[in-house]
Parts: sequence; structure tokens; C-alpha cells
Amino acid sequence: MEEPSPDQSATVNRWFRRLPATLSPKNSVLAEISGAVGDLGTYIPIVLTLTLVSHLDLGTTLIFTALYNIVTGLLFGIPMPVQPMKSIAAVAVAESTHLTLPQIAAAGLSTAAVLLILGATGLMSVLYRYLPLPVVRGIQLSQGLSFAFTAIKYIRYDQDLVTSKSGGSRSWLGYDGLLVALISCLFLILTTGAGDSHNGEPSSSESHNGSESRSGRRTRRLRMLSMIPAALIVFLFGLLICFLRDLSVLKYLKFGPSKLHLLRITWEDWKIGFVRAAIPQIPLSILNSVIAVCKLSGDLFPDREASAMSVSISVGIMNFVGCWFGAMPVCHGAGGLAGQYRFGGRSGASVVFLGIGKLILGLAFGNSFAQVLSEFPIGVLGVLLLFAGIELAMASKDMNSKEESFVMLVCAAVSLTGSSAALGFGVGIVLFLLLKLREFDCSSCSCFGFHKMKPESDAEEEEQQQGTLLLA
Repeated sequence: MEEPSPDQSATVNRWFRRLPATLSPKNSVLAEISGAVGDLGTYIPIVLTLTLVSHLDLGTTLIFTALYNIVTGLLFGIPMPVQPMKSIAAVAVAESTHLTLPQIAAAGLSTAAVLLILGATGLMSVLYRYLPLPVVRGIQLSQGLSFAFTAIKYIRYDQDLVTSKSGGSRSWLGYDGLLVALISCLFLILTTGAGDSHNGEPSSSESHNGSESRSGRRTRRLRMLSMIPAALIVFLFGLLICFLRDLSVLKYLKFGPSKLHLLRITWEDWKIGFVRAAIPQIPLSILNSVIAVCKLSGDLFPDREASAMSVSISVGIMNFVGCWFGAMPVCHGAGGLAGQYRFGGRSGASVVFLGIGKLILGLAFGNSFAQVLSEFPIGVLGVLLLFAGIELAMASKDMNSKEESFVMLVCAAVSLTGSSAALGFGVGIVLFLLLKLREFDCSSCSCFGFHKMKPESDAEEEEQQQGTLLLA
């Protein structure tokens, strides 16, 4: 392959230097683009389900989420994801009486109002500052494992997205067969490994042992593999399968964006949307969309940690802009950030690339593109979701003491069993306080109203000790 000339490299570098610092790629451009599709394993199934069941306009959602991606990439400087509000989506399609589009919008606006108030008043920052780390790690672990469990279902079983239920075991052959999913999974493992970077040089000990050349070859090979935009290739492979499965989808494509129109939300819509969907969504948004994503951003990008105030306000403003026009309620999510980082996203440029792609599709095909997405192999989406979930769960590896691990695991177990991050959060907080109370030293301060007087001098302390000995 021909190497770029020095003049070409200098031109590219000068072009990138003109970009805002938040959009300057921290990785290769292909790696940033590959990272951009890292959260589509969550995005596509939820958006497609809402489109089929609740008549969500895909074109409108693509355009608004594209604008959100571009703005958040510019403001945060990290691959900050824009994902569906999962609890609202689950309620909208899972219950016997599906939510209407105005009711979904009302739920999103109600949740956004709470997050906007918490962020603007600084209460979210206070919560983030004093929340115990083991509890946060428990929420992240439960969310990551939940993604992984869902991904395994996508891979192993046929899925009915309309009813959100699994069918029989997936066949080995076919365009959406188990073999296609396994090939995609093996390709991602071989190219990205466990998600570690391989930019380091051989260690001095290896050089002294005469293994420098062997280690150097291994490092170069791993570096070359990591430069492959693996997630992008898998996504394009799935997109190709869409057309191979049913070429007739091409005739359903219509050029031009969807027409924007304001939703008419009645008082009954507000009441139903808030009670049925916003109430379960609010704690999930606070914990996973703000607290967990800020903590994960600090772990992955120590010099660019997102503030709880800015993330909370961002979620509020996004939904106050788009929900009135029927766009899907969205938030930021730790799982999406983990997935985009896992596949190469290192800067705001990653989500800007994703936003540009969504904007092109939304403006070019509008709601008709849903016919193409309906043919996307669910097993391939499951593979992308699996890697994103495992990456998020691995954020909990820094729990070093047995006490921290105990709190984290109990919090995660309750969250998974009860299908409620709020329940796991409450149990985790109570458990953390009980363990701290157990270690509380009553002899050093007031305990049950009695005070231990501290001697004013060493001589007085010695005199008290002598008095104690005489009494004995």
C-alpha cells in the first residue's frame, strides 16, 4: 500500500489543527468512524420497535438525533452517545395498551424537565460528588450485564421486536443465522481483542532477554489489527445483508425528508405518559444517563471528564427541542459510551461522524429507511451490543477491597433481579451506610449522648492514667 507523501500528511495535519479541540481526532479517522457505530446495537432495535409499534417517524428521529450527536461531540469532546430512553421505550411497546406518540413525548418531556432542574440547580453535581463509588460501579455492572444478556438472546434466538419476545433457537444457516453472528463475533475478537490499546513499545526486560525483535513484531501486528475499523466493517456487512435478504426493500425507499409537525399533547397524554413511563425512567436517567456516564468518562478520559451538571442539562435541552416534533426521547448512556470507546471512539469527532451519517439518511430517505432497517440481521446487532455491555461491566474492575466488591455485587444483583436500577441503588446505599456504621468508633466521639472528654495536656492525661491504676 502506497504511503502518503510528507506534503499530503502536512496538509491533513493542518486541516485537523483548524478544527475545534473537541473535534480533533485522538485516534485514526477510520477508528473514530468505527467507534461511532459502537452503540448501534442498542439504538437500532429500540428505534425500529418504536417505529413499527408506536408509529414513531424514523426520519424525524434520525434528523434530531443527528443534530444531538453533532452538538454533543462539539461540546463534550468525547464520544458522548445519544441513546433512546430505554424504560420509556419498554413501557411503550411491552404493555397491553401501547403508548401513543404524544404520550411517549410527554414522558420524555417530563423526564427532561426533572433532569434540567437537577442540573441547573446544582443538585445533580452534589449527588454525583457524594454518591459512593461502589454503588455507581454496581449500577454500571448491572447495566453492562443486562446488555450482555440481551445480546446473547439476540444471537441465540429469533426475535420479534414488535412483541419484545424471543422465539425459537436461531438456525445456523441463513442471512440472519447463527453462523453469521459467530463470524462477526470472531472477527471483532481477532481485530480488537479485549479492547486494550497496543501503542506501547517493547519493555527493556524483553530487550535484554533478546526477545526485542519477536516482541516488536507482535506489537506491530497487534497495532495493525487495532487499526482495522472492525465495528464499521461489521455494520456495513449487516447493511449489505439487508439488501441480500430482500431486494424488494429498494422499491420502498422514497427520496426526501419527513415533514415536521408539532405534536398535540393533551392533559390525558401528560398524565398517562408521566405515570406509566416517566416515573420508572427518571431514576434510570439520573443513575445511568448522568451519574454512571460521568464516572465512566472520568475512567476512560481522565483529562476530559464530563460534569454531572452539563450532562444533566444536555439531556433536558435535547428532549425539549425534539420531543415536541415527535422525535424519540433520548439521553446519554454509559453503555453507549463504553461501546463507542471499545471500537475506537476517542474524541467528539466520532459522534460527529455518526451524526453526519444519520443526517444524510434522514434527509435523503426519511421514514422510508425503516423498511431497510427491518431487514438488518438481529444477530449482528447482538454481537455489537455484547461487546458494548462487556466493556461497560469491566468498568467495575477497580473495586479493590472486599467491602467495596460486596456493595457493588449486591447492588448489581438486586438491580438485575428486580429489573430496577432505582431498587439496586437504594439497597446499595443502605448496605454501604450499614457497613460504615459497623466500623464507627463510638469511643472517639459522642455516642448515645455521652462524650469522652479529651485531656487538655499530656500531664493531665498521665494523671488520669495514674488515677485509673490506683482505682484498679
